[in-house]
Amino acid sequence: MLYRQKFDDIIRQYDDVGYITNTSNFADRVVDASGAVFLSALSREPQSLEELCAKISKTFIDAELTELAEDAREFYAVLEQDGFIVSGETPEELDCKDTRFSYNVLEPKTIRKDFSPTVRRADKNTQDYLEEHFKGSPHLMSLQIELTSRCNERCVHCYIPHANKLTDIDPSLFYDVLDQCKDMGLLRLTLSGGEPMFHKNFCEFLSRAKDYDFSVNVLSNLTLLNDDIIAAMKHNRLSSVQVSLYSMNPDIHDSITQLPGSFYKTRDAILQLIHNDIPLQINCPTMKQNKNCFVDVLNWAQMHKCSASTDYIMMARCDHTTDNLDNRLSLDEVGIVINTIINNDPEYQRKILRDDFFQEEQRDRSEDRVCGVCISSICMVANGNVYPCAGWQNYVCGNLRETSLRDLWENSPKVKYLRNLRKRAFPKCVGCVARGFCAMCMARNANENPNGDPLAINEQFCKVAKLNREIALEWKERMKNA
Repeated sequence: MLYRQKFDDIIRQYDDVGYITNTSNFADRVVDASGAVFLSALSREPQSLEELCAKISKTFIDAELTELAEDAREFYAVLEQDGFIVSGETPEELDCKDTRFSYNVLEPKTIRKDFSPTVRRADKNTQDYLEEHFKGSPHLMSLQIELTSRCNERCVHCYIPHANKLTDIDPSLFYDVLDQCKDMGLLRLTLSGGEPMFHKNFCEFLSRAKDYDFSVNVLSNLTLLNDDIIAAMKHNRLSSVQVSLYSMNPDIHDSITQLPGSFYKTRDAILQLIHNDIPLQINCPTMKQNKNCFVDVLNWAQMHKCSASTDYIMMARCDHTTDNLDNRLSLDEVGIVINTIINNDPEYQRKILRDDFFQEEQRDRSEDRVCGVCISSICMVANGNVYPCAGWQNYVCGNLRETSLRDLWENSPKVKYLRNLRKRAFPKCVGCVARGFCAMCMARNANENPNGDPLAINEQFCKVAKLNREIALEWKERMKNA
């Protein structure tokens, strides 16, 4: 019998635990120290049970081979049952079983599935397990790298001033950072811009990221997509592409990007990615220009089996200028959008209708982290500066031309400060009735505050959270009385 990990699997070993994730079905598992040895023996090349046990026996030198073989057979059977590995008599049989992402199936990758726990799985959510495991020394799991700040669009709502969009990353810096990421056991890598395809080395960067076995996500407007880039995306096991499509009306979309013809370029590129079975996530931020037609984008995406979402909360620019907020929805307009979302999102409806939903939303959150920045993720831009997240570019934690990624992650005073913040730092929020509907964002606070203060609560977001709660309560009451 031959065994191998699936094409979309990524395996990591963190100290005394093993971790496997499949980017095609959103599943992951944590295993104990013994399981980590069995897990790390796998590869994308077919191996017999005897070959796997020969690797495993180098760690368990006192174990009988027959006992190891039985444990391995049981362990790999569980992994195969849960969709992580394939087994068979021939390499061809393994290839037939390793079905990859395709839009031709009824439920492609963009629809999340859940899997039942097994005896080899941790008793809690794997991300919670890992965070607890690394407590006191958080582990860097995700890094976003801006390949270039240059962009061919001039989106009216963008939080990055266009005057700052001038820099391409030096390839030597990119490759050096990837080396460091590999040494630190990084799992997810996001390549962004600006428009990342502006960088002449874009395809080479994708190839190098594959060599390090990262889960790679690309943020792009797709207007520069060509056959060479599509080939590179397919060959280099891309986990996803995220793109913004603002309207199915070309005039409205182009009025937001301020690039004539951008709608047709982006829409046609999306269709090309679908045709080539490249996983896709469509974002449709809602603003004054598209408030009456954003649902058309969500429906179009659903028709093509793509995941799509909208965001009606806009942030100011990172230099604290706020004229881009002229495009932000008024509170009344936000209310219309929220009602539309509730009426068109069955998953959100089921969540609201749960008996304990509003009670759970009122639990004490004072000891919760404010957000996930600097806990498992961080962002680097083309000049080497590191920020907590892409939107918070006035908060420089360090520069990777001057210090190592590990040193910055472990010792930067700014990183430590954010890592230790809890929601009790916002006393007004702790007892707020709408706290369960508020996604506190320090970047939004800082960008809109003249002094860049991340703790200065932005009243606009408070009003939106309260409105969201009111609408959800009213909707639930109507459903109960219907």
